[in-house]
Amino acid sequence: TPDSSRFWPANQYEVGMSPPSFDKQFLRDWLETQKTWNKTPPAPVPPAEVLLNTEMKYREALIRITGHDVD
Repeated sequence: TPDSSRFWPANQYEVGMSPPSFDKQFLRDWLETQKTWNKTPPAPVPPAEVLLNTEMKYREALIRITGHDVD
């Protein structure tokens, strides 16, 4: 799942570079910008835009792997 694995397009992989990803990294990157959070529960609540972008990345992973969306 995107929660426990890293997914990215193989044709865009380059050594030493970060390829576009379809996993939780987008959310993790946002959390890293939250300087007031000391990484203990509860985590800060992400804004709607961050949640929507995370959902879109998970859906893209689903479509690339299965060829189907959830709708």
